[in-house]
Amino acid sequence: MANEDLTGVQKAAVLLIALGPEKSADIFKHLKEDEIEELTLEIANTRSVSPQMKEDVLNEFYQVCLAQQYIAEGGIAYAKELLDKALGGEKAQEVISKLTASLQVRPFEFVRKTDPSQVLNFIQDEHPQTIAMILSYLTPAQAAMIMSALGPEVQADVARRIATMDRTSPDVVKEVERVLERKLSSLINQDYTIVGGVDAIVNILNTVDRSTEKHIMESMEIDEPELADEIRKKMFVFEDILLLDDRAIQRVLRDVDNNDLSIALKGANEEVQNAILRNLSKRLAAMIKEEMEFMGPVRMKDVEETQQKIVGVIRKLEDSQEIIISRGGGDEIVV
Repeated sequence: MANEDLTGVQKAAVLLIALGPEKSADIFKHLKEDEIEELTLEIANTRSVSPQMKEDVLNEFYQVCLAQQYIAEGGIAYAKELLDKALGGEKAQEVISKLTASLQVRPFEFVRKTDPSQVLNFIQDEHPQTIAMILSYLTPAQAAMIMSALGPEVQADVARRIATMDRTSPDVVKEVERVLERKLSSLINQDYTIVGGVDAIVNILNTVDRSTEKHIMESMEIDEPELADEIRKKMFVFEDILLLDDRAIQRVLRDVDNNDLSIALKGANEEVQNAILRNLSKRLAAMIKEEMEFMGPVRMKDVEETQQKIVGVIRKLEDSQEIIISRGGGDEIVV
């Protein structure tokens, strides 16, 4: 079978076979369960791989990686210019087309390379639906900065629209993109592009400042209580430290500065305070209590920022799988 006759899954299987078991195992760690199952089945059904097929797949993989690197550095136009020189015009276009189709190079590439404050000037007077669509294409950090700067009356509306957004027509995407910048439209994948959704707004809300997060969630609980409940189940706020078992709390506390802990607990409810203090040594718990009593009034902004800092530690530990957060929605099985 010629290389051009192979499906994407078949090429991926050949690539993993060529890379060997150790490197393939590392790649599997970053894939979803259904992807692993599909690839495992394909590898099992692959009886033999000719040296020529292996070389062709590896070359194609290298070219796509190179193109992706160029796109990250300077956008699609820059990538095509460099690939034209390296591979020739026809081959360069073929590689770029494969990349946009298989890896879904997303629209608004130029917006993601622009300072969020400048983007805000472009979009703050747009309709909330337009703002929601653009924020869905940005990184959570960029979207959070813009969300925080929007007016309070707009924030909750935009958040709700992101959470309920499902699929956006390519024509609509192109039109909005053309208004912001005449760029990328000819190379955008024409399939309907999935953006937004609950996960998108959770990522944004997990990044914005606490007061913005509170305002959005309180407004959403009034207007869309079921949606707010679904979002909250996927979020983690400082008070959710009660979802951690004692061992996980002790692991978190090892990475938290004692002064930060005192400030964070100053604005926490009694239940949260008790959950944390009981996981400290008696001497350290007494010292934290004493410091809280003698530090005097603390600005709520400082308390929230410090709590957010600790939440950042918790999320980092969860990402590295050092702790497990029970988020509800069914019993989690740990083996």
